[in-house]
Amino acid sequence: MTGSPEPVVLDTSAILALWNNEDGAAMVEKVLRESSQRKPVYLSFMTFMECRYRVWKDHGRSAAEELFRSLKNLPVIRVDVDDALIWTASELKAQHKISVADSWIIATAITRNATLVHKDPEFDALADRVAMKALPYKKVK
Repeated sequence: MTGSPEPVVLDTSAILALWNNEDGAAMVEKVLRESSQRKPVYLSFMTFMECRYRVWKDHGRSAAEELFRSLKNLPVIRVDVDDALIWTASELKAQHKISVADSWIIATAITRNATLVHKDPEFDALADRVAMKALPYKKVK
C-alpha cells in the first residue's frame, strides 16, 4: 500500500487490531497517518457499532465510550446507509456465506471503489469483488 493513492476501508478487525495492538496494528496506523496524502479512509457505520459492542462486552461501557470517541477523532469518513449500500450489501449477503455486518463493510469498500484492509478470513471468498489487503490473521489456539 506504500505510495498507493487508492481510498481505503478499514474493517472492524483492522480497527480492533490497532486498539488492541495486535499484529497488523502498525499497518493500520500507517494507513491512518497517510490518510491526508491519499484519497479518503472510510469506516462503515457498522464498524462503529461493532467496535463499540465488542469493547463494551470485553472491557466495559467506559472503554467502549472511549473507543467510540477515538473513532470519531480519526482521519476517516464514516459511511452511513444509502440505497447503493443497501443494494450491494443485500446482494452480497444473498450470494455469499458472510455475516450481515461483513456484508455492510465489504459493500462499503465496493461502493467506494476502495481497498478493504482487514484480518478476517471470511472476506477471502470475495477477493474477486474488491481489492483487499489482509493483515495477519489471529492464530487459532
